[in-house]
Order: sequence, then structure tokens, then C-alpha cells
Amino acid sequence: MNGGSESSTSLHAFVRAVEAGSFSAAARIAGTTPSAVSKSVERLEQRLGTKLFLRSTRALVLTVDGAAYYERVAPLLRALAEAGDVLSGADRARGLLRISLPGVVGPALVEGIARDFMPRHPEMKIDISITDRHVDLVREGFDVALRVGEVEDVDWMVRRLATLPLVLVAAPEWVERVGPPVTREALASLPHIRYRLGGRAYPIRFADGSDLLPEGVMDTDSGQAMRIAALGGIGVAQLLRLAVADDLASGRLVEVFPQDRLVPVPVQALHAFGRLAPLRVQLFTDFLARMLAPHSV
Repeated sequence: MNGGSESSTSLHAFVRAVEAGSFSAAARIAGTTPSAVSKSVERLEQRLGTKLFLRSTRALVLTVDGAAYYERVAPLLRALAEAGDVLSGADRARGLLRISLPGVVGPALVEGIARDFMPRHPEMKIDISITDRHVDLVREGFDVALRVGEVEDVDWMVRRLATLPLVLVAAPEWVERVGPPVTREALASLPHIRYRLGGRAYPIRFADGSDLLPEGVMDTDSGQAMRIAALGGIGVAQLLRLAVADDLASGRLVEVFPQDRLVPVPVQALHAFGRLAPLRVQLFTDFLARMLAPHSV
């Protein structure tokens, strides 16, 4: 390996280790081994004549010199990557893109990905996992994950793509049988299909700042399961309007309690590449932002 290539490898290894939080995580992102990342960083430290990390069996901590060096180097590497993209053409992303999409909107997005995104990028391959489980991007090897709602994973880079409206829906036959609620008290007394994640049920949040947490006749961590249960006529479900737009248009579901507007939720893309996101990730998140824009409020 020549000196220039070795220097570039060491710089990228250093920046990945900082942004991923460990040599192991940096290795998973780069498709190499923790030992290779560690040795690359050690060569960089020897060349610079200073320690960049304080290492222990449990932690990897930047030194003062390491933090200062990172702040100077990371933007330069990002600029170099962007310059390469300009020369190769903005549409020439290559390689495998692994995506995690939430179940409630995943099926609606896959059609657009297959119809519009993939034909524009024929040198890319797509691997899509549709799940409402919050995947670990690094450990499970995902390039990007779409999340509905606020994100607490501060370790990842987060980009807000849209803010989507929620709607309360139920099967029309069920609403006709129980009667449409005209007050919040009446709404609370109805059977509800609730979204539960991390052991907590998600409340109904109204635009005036008040919350309602009705009893659940069915709780699930799957938005798609909520939609199916609502279609089956067992109660009221709070879902993204985008996810049930076709059901509302066809009359398979009807809106319940439309007189009170609900607080919309953010839709965000997460990745673990720090400031050096590959072109395939940048292009895909840009595509999602355009796709969701007509539905955003």
C-alpha cells in the first residue's frame, strides 16, 4: 500500500471510530475488522506523534488533541467525498443499500422506491426490512432507517424528512353500530386499538395540547396490525393518514372524531455514517423527502 492510500485509510478509520463510538462499530460500517481499524488509527497516531484516543476495555475516548484533529479533518474528508461525487455524476451511486422501514408506511413507500428510485440508480441494489422494531443500525448493518415519531437515539445522524398528520379511524359498520362519538369523553369510552412501544401505549394528542389515553381492547407494536384490526371492526385506531389514505378513499375506513385535530408526527431518517454519509444514503433520503413532501403539514 502506498503512503497516500495508507494515509487516507487511516484518516477515514479515525473519523469512523469517532462517529461510530468504537473500533468495532467503525469496522462494521466500513466492512472490515476492528483490528484493521485499530491498526490504521495507531499508524495515524505514530505519524502525528500524538495520542488521538484514550483506550480501555469498555470505552474509547478522544483526547484533547484527538477532538481538535477530528474537527479539522472530518469536514475535509466530507468535502473530498462530495468532490468525487461531482466528478462521477450525481446519479452514479453504486452498491447495496440496506433500509429499515416502519410497517405502517413501508408498503406505501416500496411502490415509489421500485417505480421511481431504482430505475434512476440501476447500479444500486436494495435490501428492505419492514418492521416497527427500532433496529440497531450498526450492529444489524443497516445503511438507513426511517422512524415515525421523535427519535431518542442521539448516537445517530437524524434528518427530518416530513411532518405527517395522524387520524382516528374505524370500520364504517362498527361506527354505525356503536354510534359516532361527539365528545372526548365518548371517544375515550370506545374500544381502542393502541400502538405500544417500549412497554408504553402511545396517547391520542390533540392540537390544543391535551392528551387522551383510552383503554385498549388491543395493543400492538405494529402499525400494520392496527390497520388490519381497524378494518376488522374491533375499535378505533390512531394511524398516519398516509397509511390509510386508500382505505379512507374507498370507504373501507372512516374518520372518527374529525372535529378535533391531532398533533402531527415527524418522520425522520437515521444513519450511522456521521458526516460522511455515502452517496447512496444521501440520494435515498433526498428521494424520501420528495416523496413525503405532498403529505407533509
